Amino acid sequence: MTKPELGRYGVFGLYWTWQKLSPDQLRAIEDLGYGAIWAGGSPPADLSWVEPLLEPTTNLKVATGIVNIWTAEAGPVSESFHRIERAYPGRFLLGIGVGHPEAHAEYQKPYDALNDYLDKLDEHGVPEDRRVVAALGPRVLKLSARRAAGPHPYLTTPEHTARARALLGPDAFIAPEHKAVLTTDAHEARATGRKALDIYLNLTNYRNNWKRLGFTDEDIAKPGSDRLVDAMVAYGTVDAIANRLKEHRDAGADHVPVQVLTGPDKLVDALTELAGPLGLR
Repeated sequence: MTKPELGRYGVFGLYWTWQKLSPDQLRAIEDLGYGAIWAGGSPPADLSWVEPLLEPTTNLKVATGIVNIWTAEAGPVSESFHRIERAYPGRFLLGIGVGHPEAHAEYQKPYDALNDYLDKLDEHGVPEDRRVVAALGPRVLKLSARRAAGPHPYLTTPEHTARARALLGPDAFIAPEHKAVLTTDAHEARATGRKALDIYLNLTNYRNNWKRLGFTDEDIAKPGSDRLVDAMVAYGTVDAIANRLKEHRDAGADHVPVQVLTGPDKLVDALTELAGPLGLR
């Protein structure tokens, strides 16, 4: 299977925030050398916001991180994939996932449901190498490599990336998200990081994964220990942040979507600061 080509680094944000960026800002992100925009927040199946992100740019890719299988049916999602593919061939990557049990009353047997959803994507002709799966634990990591290009882990560490690469071998495409705050003030960075982590501290799939990585019940109890926040959110000088992101690459990641915890109005400036230390320009 051919790996998706998204470059070394991308940019992660919620799908509705990308709609706030102007064409000039999107072109600036592309010109800086970031290969892809990743859109989280469980977007609806029509994916109508994707083409306006691709239209002003030439090579920038868009990936979903992720479409939630409980809220977006496979048929309409597949139709959206093919619509985007016809207009912008090779520039869209479909990321799907099961979300978390606390958010969906109908959440049952998520592994089986994910398999069924992938079956439907197959039936609708969405190629395996043009999709990724949100994955944290070993079972879904293996599924992502068997039935898609590979995993898109969220809120993990370079150690998790290394474990995923060891488990999946060289052929899987691994794209772990990592958060960043561009400040050298640890108190400010941790406050911003805790705000971003708050909802996830109650969610079983993330809590279980953090425990697999060696974090304790005390670490993951609200509001989250300094140790946990520092592991999930890179901060410091731009060189220090870049080095943290590079740790994922050194551990085996093909592509790292960085989520800069700032407003859309300051995003391009932050990405500009990081581009040099990341070796993008």
